[in-house]
Amino acid sequence: MIIYEDIISGDEILSDTFKIKPAADCPILWETDCRKYLKKANEDFELEGANPSAEGGGDDDGGDGEAVMVHDIEDQFRLVWLKTEEGLKPSKDAFKAHLKTYLKKILKKLEETGASAESIAEFKAGAPAAMKKITANYDNYDVLMGQSMDGDAMHVLIDFREDGVTPYATVWKHGFKEVKV
Repeated sequence: MIIYEDIISGDEILSDTFKIKPAADCPILWETDCRKYLKKANEDFELEGANPSAEGGGDDDGGDGEAVMVHDIEDQFRLVWLKTEEGLKPSKDAFKAHLKTYLKKILKKLEETGASAESIAEFKAGAPAAMKKITANYDNYDVLMGQSMDGDAMHVLIDFREDGVTPYATVWKHGFKEVKV
């Protein structure tokens, strides 16, 4: 199995268990369909042979077990929703500023790690179109970040396919290093 780690933060963002494909109109962006499912919050579990009442456990411990909807990519890689203090995602201008900084860091990392000239050229040629695509669709995206919450690292963008039901994630192809496990 291959785990894709963010080259800036080292966070695990994706794996080859997801069907990853280049975005049709912008091949330096990768897309992968996600699934949404219910996940119980604060699930309690009991070991076989345990006696919860004798060990201080009770019916009211462990939260209410309320179910919440999550994306599989969010749950598997412990991604965190990016929100401002007001509970909203950052403004389009703030996100555009982040992208400019992020793209410079990616280019620097590619050069530092000895990426091929073809890979660097592909990134340089495709970055403006990818940035334009992302900013044009920014209002549609939910924005998530890796568990380290490194603001300079990759942000995962979640949108829905044309069917309005299937969520998919968009990430930067050149923003990863592959780790075989």
